[in-house]
Amino acid sequence: MLKGKTALVTGSTSGIGLAIARAMAEAGVDVMLNGFGDGAEIEKERSGLEKEFGIKARYSGADMTKPDEIAAMVADTEKEFGKLDILVNNAGIQQVANIEDFPVEKWDAVIAINLSSSFHTIRAAVPGMKKRKWGRIINIASAHGLVASGQKAAYVAAKHGLVGLTKVAAIENANDGITCNAICPGWVLTPLVAKQIKARAKESGQTFDEAKVALVSEKQPMHDFTKPENIGALAVFLAGDAAASITGSAYSIDGGWTAQ
Repeated sequence: MLKGKTALVTGSTSGIGLAIARAMAEAGVDVMLNGFGDGAEIEKERSGLEKEFGIKARYSGADMTKPDEIAAMVADTEKEFGKLDILVNNAGIQQVANIEDFPVEKWDAVIAINLSSSFHTIRAAVPGMKKRKWGRIINIASAHGLVASGQKAAYVAAKHGLVGLTKVAAIENANDGITCNAICPGWVLTPLVAKQIKARAKESGQTFDEAKVALVSEKQPMHDFTKPENIGALAVFLAGDAAASITGSAYSIDGGWTAQ
């Protein structure tokens, strides 16, 4: 269904982004990876995608706080693959503090990476998609794009903004063969979250599984984490023909968090 298409997935050197890149590659999509990390590990993932799925995979180290580098990354993707069909905006960071204690520079960084970078990628990618009359834009928002939690002012503001940006992009491109949707995960068991659970278990004297349930149940009726692979599968669906008339939507994949 998607064989021969191309995708750019930001923040895809680990976690959710890498799972999405793998899902796209499995569907036959050529992929441009992006993100930070150990160079050898990134190259291992990149070459691994090519060997496992028989697609072309490339890597851009573009800094998602820098509009010029973002525009260059989109241009490089189009040059490398001949086109950019699927844009997945996944790059994100977190900072936790009360508003009065929130470091200004951290606010700026969270907004830049979690929200503004998606504006810059969409702005750069849409002209080519319009020309070809086909495009899929998928923004990885969060349950925090729909509801709020304390001490996460920048993250919640950015993710709410990303859901709003999704709707605008959907409306503007509704008749150009381009869809734009958001995926809103709840708790996802990434390596970073697993590290937090281990620390919590050690501090509380709980087992890892006990600490895992305690953490996830603070927000979700379903006492289990969403797997990164589940999000990858949803992204592939939204990129496919079956979702051709789905646009401007925010898909919750959050164990019932936002149903409450």
